[in-house]
Amino acid sequence: MSLKVYKSEKKDVVEAIAEIKDGLKDVSAKFIVFFSSSKFDPTSTAELFNNSFPNSETFGCTTSGEIVSGGMYKESIVAMAFEEDKVKNLKIEVLENLSSGINLELMLESYNSYFGDFRNLDIEKYYGLVLIDGMSGAEEVLMDSLGSQTNINIVGASAGDDLQFKATYVMHNGKAYGDAAVLAVVESGVDFDFIKTQSFNSTDKTLIPTKVNAKNREVIEFNNKPAAIAYSEALGVSVDEVSSLLMKHPVGLMVDGEPYVRSPQMILENNSMKFYCNVSEGMELNILESTDIVEDTKAILKSKTNGSNSISGIVNFNCILRTLELESLEKTDDYGKVFSNIPTVGFSTYGEEFIGHINQTATMLVLK
Repeated sequence: MSLKVYKSEKKDVVEAIAEIKDGLKDVSAKFIVFFSSSKFDPTSTAELFNNSFPNSETFGCTTSGEIVSGGMYKESIVAMAFEEDKVKNLKIEVLENLSSGINLELMLESYNSYFGDFRNLDIEKYYGLVLIDGMSGAEEVLMDSLGSQTNINIVGASAGDDLQFKATYVMHNGKAYGDAAVLAVVESGVDFDFIKTQSFNSTDKTLIPTKVNAKNREVIEFNNKPAAIAYSEALGVSVDEVSSLLMKHPVGLMVDGEPYVRSPQMILENNSMKFYCNVSEGMELNILESTDIVEDTKAILKSKTNGSNSISGIVNFNCILRTLELESLEKTDDYGKVFSNIPTVGFSTYGEEFIGHINQTATMLVLK
């Protein structure tokens, strides 16, 4: 088997990773992707994975919930092993000190030295996986910077910490990093594709940010009115009621009929609105309304397979807001079962990456 996944719900990190090592003992892995609850010490987790798989590149982060074929879990560790037929070649780099500014110079030198011309890698042969400190607030700048330096598609997510919102970590080859991102550039041995799915329909109600505080991801005004007032008027409810509707009615930048979701986090005292990602001044946004996450996911997977079993594996970056919605509807089991017959690994994220930074979305790498 060229892709194999395994999970552990052991409470001790040594025992958990020992169980995963044993579960993957028959796999000669070139690349190990793992996601770990923040209840486990990230330094120990990174070291143990590196020591347990000395012949593999190890790549992971902390989470707010884990996903593996057939189920959604909490306080667990999940992993996927890629054998050589799935990964011809890869190079992983860590970008530290995100809060000091994004400087890709050394990373780009490394990729250019290793691959030749990073900017012009064949998008049919190469892809990127990125994990970012979910408390850094640097996702937009990083993804914009990477997008200006390469043509390959990069998919990934922001690390979580089980909804503590204190500290998140990315991990690579035995080390855990805060205020950092880790990027794996992969020359694939198989065909691959991507999924960006968000369970929303667009309404005809639009909002235009006319005053923002980009640094703090705040919208001060929509349509030249205090943001919360304009938003509540568009929904036809009072400002006092609107906080309970944020998750069901985020806003979306519409591109070719597809929403790129910006999720409001909270209403502030001055009727400004804080978002989970940046909202740019002058951007026309449509208010969205939620649909069925489980059925939408089934439909898009079916569209990728055309009714055949042509998917050999999925790495699933699923927004924590989607997970919370599934929990509120008691549908986490149903969502997990969507992936029962496909080797799948993933986690509940603090934001998703695909052609930029988005929210309330699942972004997935699909291996054929």
